[in-house]
Amino acid sequence: MKRWNKTGMLLTALILMLTVVLAACGKNNENTPASSSPPASSPSASTEPSASAEPSASGGTSALDEALAGKYKGTKVTMFGPFTDADEVKFLEAIKDFEDKTGIDIQYEGSKEFEATISIRVDGGSAPDIADFPQPGLLQTFVKSGKVIDVASFMDMERLKGNYNQSWLDMATMAGPSGDVMAGIWARSSVKSLVWYPKKAFEEAGYTVPKTWEELMALTEQIAKDGDPAWAIGIESGAATGWPATDWIEDIMLRTTSPENYDKWVKGELPFTDPVVKNAFQKLSDIWLNKDYVYGGAKSIVTTSFGDSPKVLFDNPPKAWLHRQASFITSFFPQDLKTGEDYDWFYLPPIDSQYGSPVLVAGDIYAMFNDRPEVRAVMEFFTTGESLKTWIQSGGMVAPMNDAKLEWYPTDVERRMAELAQQATTLRFDGSDLMAGSVGAGTFWKGVTDYVSGTVDLDRALEEIQAGWKQ
Repeated sequence: MKRWNKTGMLLTALILMLTVVLAACGKNNENTPASSSPPASSPSASTEPSASAEPSASGGTSALDEALAGKYKGTKVTMFGPFTDADEVKFLEAIKDFEDKTGIDIQYEGSKEFEATISIRVDGGSAPDIADFPQPGLLQTFVKSGKVIDVASFMDMERLKGNYNQSWLDMATMAGPSGDVMAGIWARSSVKSLVWYPKKAFEEAGYTVPKTWEELMALTEQIAKDGDPAWAIGIESGAATGWPATDWIEDIMLRTTSPENYDKWVKGELPFTDPVVKNAFQKLSDIWLNKDYVYGGAKSIVTTSFGDSPKVLFDNPPKAWLHRQASFITSFFPQDLKTGEDYDWFYLPPIDSQYGSPVLVAGDIYAMFNDRPEVRAVMEFFTTGESLKTWIQSGGMVAPMNDAKLEWYPTDVERRMAELAQQATTLRFDGSDLMAGSVGAGTFWKGVTDYVSGTVDLDRALEEIQAGWKQ
């Protein structure tokens, strides 16, 4: 660490005092903290403290750099979110080093009733400084009412663009009362566009990983000719039965139409009865409704638990060979399996090349409700891969930041997921989680279940789903 002489220290102190005086003289009556004027700031890619704050791209110093220099030691930042149990332990471990270096106490409170409680707190005037939203749709309601701080007002957007795929920034941009705002920053994420398979048995059978949709369908047909159904599929999930089917439709939508159409569909501007959406359901039907392609046949899909459905991949010999599901599904696999040896995944291939290589994701977006320098510093810290380092190393999650080093991931299986998300031409959030609850967690689940079970035909199912927008 570079040492300063006394003259340099005195000169720096005089400059800082002059800066504070000028800022105090020029401040206005807007909703900014009286203790400081908004600094031109940027997320730092490193949490190593330095003797002096690095200048941001716009010439000022970031709140994060100031925090690492000890400026906000002894302050507290409250945070509320859905992390509980093991996830809470991993989160607290991930922020410990930052707290030790800065002296900022991040007081996290986790709740399994987060969705209901956060509304009560915000509407009651007792919002936390930062809240973690696992579903952006809920955050949008607070953004519309003007209760969320626009993080673009103090973060260096050029640095954010360098550290996130542009799609993440697009998904964080929401409509406020006076125009679009950047409603928060993305932290923990998961990748959904994955097809799992029994690697050792798959290779011994002479099968190869498909790179295109045509190759995927050819593989599906080849497995059927060899005497097995290719796919293990189950959508039973109690009151939430049907949700795995919505993920399939969302993935297919991203591969058969533009991101703009996907966004319109999520907002209810592109109806389920539109030919674009119907086409996605028909692509699904090509696999799901073919009795030779699905283990147990189409009707078993709605009665088979989503968590139990992939287990037949690991029978000896396998009873099915492919299972499309998000990264979390490995927790439902038999515990004695070896990652990368007994099982692996491949990317669900593109369908129409003009739409590139899209990836469906889910994740947590951190929003800011109270604007103070130490809160800004914590938010900037959360834009760095360092904020998730120990969590990444413990396994089970993917970081959306580009500066999260690939060597941090404990297995090649997870490392490749991170690469997939970083290299995607388009990223989009789980659509049903963004739709109005009456549709995304209502008629969408029921309509697709009715269709797959044969209760209604496709046109009737699409009409039933679309009717949810009127509820």
